[in-house]
Amino acid sequence: MTKFTGSRVFVVEDETLVLFGLEDVLSDLGCEVVGQAMRLEQAITMAEALGAVDVAILDVNIGGTTVFPVAQILKERGVPLIFATGYGRAGLPPEWQSYAVIVKPYSVQDIERALTPLLADYTSK
Repeated sequence: MTKFTGSRVFVVEDETLVLFGLEDVLSDLGCEVVGQAMRLEQAITMAEALGAVDVAILDVNIGGTTVFPVAQILKERGVPLIFATGYGRAGLPPEWQSYAVIVKPYSVQDIERALTPLLADYTSK
């Protein structure tokens, strides 16, 4: 099940158990989590300083605030984004609705489905 071997993922998630579960799933899929943040300030700092990243999975609601400042930094760096939210695509502002969304609680299959088009280079190896 190491479909995305070598791909580098940045994760922003403020719930510890969800974060650990997501890291396990990503590891099972062959991804390397190159950064993880649980607070907005930390996520902004990391997004600005991270090396190469193939995709970012961003929890929309981080400690009562939104993750969109981080998303903007990553978008400007050309990093593909996946938003994780309990509200689905309708919970995103219009300017972010064209991005991939996984709806909480998500499954391994949901994560794999969202990653597949964004990590096409890894699935063809």
